[in-house]
Parts: sequence; structure tokens; C-alpha cells
Amino acid sequence: MKQSFFVITIILGLAFSVRCSYDYSKNEFPEGFVFGSAFSAFQWEGAIDEDGRKPSIWDTYLQSSNGHELIKDIDCDGYHKYKEDVRLMYDMGLDAFRLSISWPRLIPSGTGHVNPKGLRFYKNLLNELKRYGIEPHVTLHHNDLPQALEDEYGGWIDRKIIDDFTAFADVCFREFGNTVKHWSTINEPNMLASGGYDLGVMPPKHCSPPFGVVNCSRGNSSTEPYIALHNMLLAHASTARLYKQKYKYKQNGSVGITIFAYWMVPFTSSQKDKIATQRAKDFYLGWVLHPLLYGDYPDVMKKIVGKRMPIFSEDESDLVKDSFDFLGVIHYTTFYIKHLSNSVQGDYNLDVDASLLPIGNSTMVSFDVLPWGLEEVLEYIKQNYGNPPVYILENGQPSNHNSSSLNDTGRVEYLHAYIGSVLKSVRNGSDTRGYFQWSFMDLFEFLNYNYTYGLYYVNFTDPERKRSPKTSALWYSAFLKGTTKVHKNISVSSSPGFFSQ
Repeated sequence: MKQSFFVITIILGLAFSVRCSYDYSKNEFPEGFVFGSAFSAFQWEGAIDEDGRKPSIWDTYLQSSNGHELIKDIDCDGYHKYKEDVRLMYDMGLDAFRLSISWPRLIPSGTGHVNPKGLRFYKNLLNELKRYGIEPHVTLHHNDLPQALEDEYGGWIDRKIIDDFTAFADVCFREFGNTVKHWSTINEPNMLASGGYDLGVMPPKHCSPPFGVVNCSRGNSSTEPYIALHNMLLAHASTARLYKQKYKYKQNGSVGITIFAYWMVPFTSSQKDKIATQRAKDFYLGWVLHPLLYGDYPDVMKKIVGKRMPIFSEDESDLVKDSFDFLGVIHYTTFYIKHLSNSVQGDYNLDVDASLLPIGNSTMVSFDVLPWGLEEVLEYIKQNYGNPPVYILENGQPSNHNSSSLNDTGRVEYLHAYIGSVLKSVRNGSDTRGYFQWSFMDLFEFLNYNYTYGLYYVNFTDPERKRSPKTSALWYSAFLKGTTKVHKNISVSSSPGFFSQ
């Protein structure tokens, strides 16, 4: 059994040149193209034990790592400050906003009783967005599975989740569908499956030696990632069918799914590295995309994984195939891929026999500016998966969370370059229809609580959670409102909304 996936090794000094340094304006994008920002329920709302909400698997994960109080100490209190935050979105000039519905807040036990206070909160939030002319793009599941379902039958590794997720989606469509026209079912299933069921670095913290990078008390890294993602695809497809049959003709909305999409390039010009790179693309991108277009997994996955790979029945294949109106792409950076021999055992198990190596000076708190990687992701989807409608639902630059991060010129450079790469891709025929920066404000970040992606700085030591615009917020607002070209070298006065170049 091949046992290696991504051995993360920091390689310094091997930077690629930035290919996007030109000036452009919002008006150069096609009519109807939307610009937004984003956050998720667990990372923004806070109020984890208020108004009937019950724990998610993230609450339990933090309790097990002695970090449960962090979410109370590092949250935005959006549950109580949503009106203020929507006003900030309006002032910035956002066309749209991506958010998620907390399943354990809306249906606390995962099934059955709908929490009236949770229902009222989301209706109020969505109506506030619409009142200011901001189009909501809603993700149904953003990593926060109700702990009750994990306890009852193991969550995503049991097929019962398909019916329960579909029932949750039914409530959301029924209650919010007159306001929401863009639904994403499951956030980055490839990342959820590998992080939660292979490495154990995310809830529900399943893994098994020698693959997991943490100590897990349960799991099987050689089988559970494939089972979990298989059930996510079936849950997505079941939900998409429900919407099409029951709601689409009345609500005139659309349903998609997101994929976490690094771009990958060979570490050397060797044939082995080139083959390993394509193999990694099939395992990481094709794992989700291939069933959506062709109704089955890539041949290389089926060959390598063998009997451990779940099989779609004929009916399931028909259900999954073409079960999306759009694809949500989540992209942050690009990596080298290096072939590993079978004798080398890595920390990751998706059977790829390849190392994933950061390019240049990328670290956990900084990504090199490699916008051509996003162009390549969009071109790859266009060439290999039928050029579907695409929304960039997450793209952003992390930085250390402290008051000095207000002058985040590195984030400005990153956003300028990546938005420019989207424009290039659109001009090259990609059916990309929107760009959502991650994240609107500093949030409780899932994997490292000390860095954030926000356009707004949030003072977590202030009981009022004061929001302060960073340089990137002012730059993005200038781009969104401007009728002239912008470039990355923009100086901003202390008064939000006033800019000089």
C-alpha cells in the first residue's frame, strides 16, 4: 500500500516572480461579476452557549485541546454585532457576502427541533444584508457538524449523514430561500476529509499511525478519508436534487459545492516529478471534481487505492454527476510537488507518493504572492471540467494578529495581484463570476489562533470587540468604489474612504 501524501518541508529562497503587476479597475470585469468578502458562523458569531445553540465538533475539539475558552476570548461577537458589521460591509462597497449557517444553532441536536432563536437570528442577518443591497452567498456546512450526530453514529463516516444533512438543507431552503439565491453545500470536502480523518489536525480528530500528525484515539487513515468524502459528495448531490425538485422553480436560486484548491507544479523537470504532480492533482482536485462531471473517481485513484475506495452505484453516479450549478474555489497559494519513492514514508496518507513543498518564503503566517497559481487553477478547471461557472469563495493573506497589523501593505500587494489574476482568467475564457476575499475581519482561525486574514482588525481584548479598518480594507474599498484604475502602491489617509495615490 502506498502510504505517502504531502510531506510539508519549508524551502527558502526559491521564489517565482509575480506575473501580475499591472493596473486595472473594477469596471474592466464583466457585467454581473460580484466582489465580496466572507466569514463562517463558528469563526465569527461567538455566543457559543447562548439561545439554544449546542456544541459542534469544533467545540469538542477545542475542549480536548484545552482551548475551549479561546473561542470566548477570540471571537468577533457577530451574533450581537451583526448590524454594525453589515453596515461596515455596505460602507466598504461590497456587492455580495459569503457566510454560513451554523447547523448546531439552527437545529441543535442535528435533527428534529428547529431552534426559533437561531432561526430568527439568521433571518435578521440575511434581511439586514438585503436591506443594504448586499447579496448573500450561503454555505450550509462550514466545518461545524453538530456533536450530537458525531456521538450518535460517527458523522461523515456513516451514510445516515446523507439524509440528516439533506433534512437540514431543506429547513434552510424553506426558511431562507426567498432571500438566498446562491447556496454552497459543503465547504472544502477534500480538506475536511484529509484534515479530519487522515491527519487528525481538525475535528473529529480521526487518524491512525503512522499517518496522523497528532495523537488520535480513533480512526483509520487508510480508509476513513475516502469514506467521509464519498458521503459528503452523496449528501451534496442529495441536497442539490432536493433543491431542484422542490425549490428551484419558486426561488430561482443555484446550488454549488466548494473545493480547496492549491495549485501544484513539478519541483524539477524530471519525468517522475511531472507524473507525481498530475497524480497529486487527480487525488486532490479530481477527488471532488471528477465525480461531479463524470460520475466516478479518477482512474489513477481507483487503481492505487483499490478496494479501500468507495464505489458509486449506478444510481449514485447519476445522482452525483452534474449535481452543481457552480463551483466554489478556495485558493491561497501554490506548491511544488516532488516524487517520493515507495520506500519513503511521509506524514500524509492519500496514497500519492509525493511531497508538497512551499515555494519561496511562504510560511504559516505569510504566503508568497504567486497569482499565476490561481490563474492555473481556473485554467485547469476550464480545460478539464467543462468550464463551469466559478466563484472564488476564499482568497487572502494571513498575518500576525496585533495592533501593528493595521498597516498591512503585504495584504494589499497580495489582493492586488490575485484580483488581477482573476481578471486575466476571465479574459482568457474562464467562466468565473465572483471574487470573495477571506476574511472581512479578524476571526477565530481554525488551525492557528495567532494569525488572521481580516480587512478589519478586531481588538479581542476589548469587551466591545472594536473593529478598525486596516490599509487593505481601505484599498479594497477604493477598488470597489473607484471608476479609475488602482495599483498596489496606494497611500491612505486616516479617514476611511479618502485615498490618494
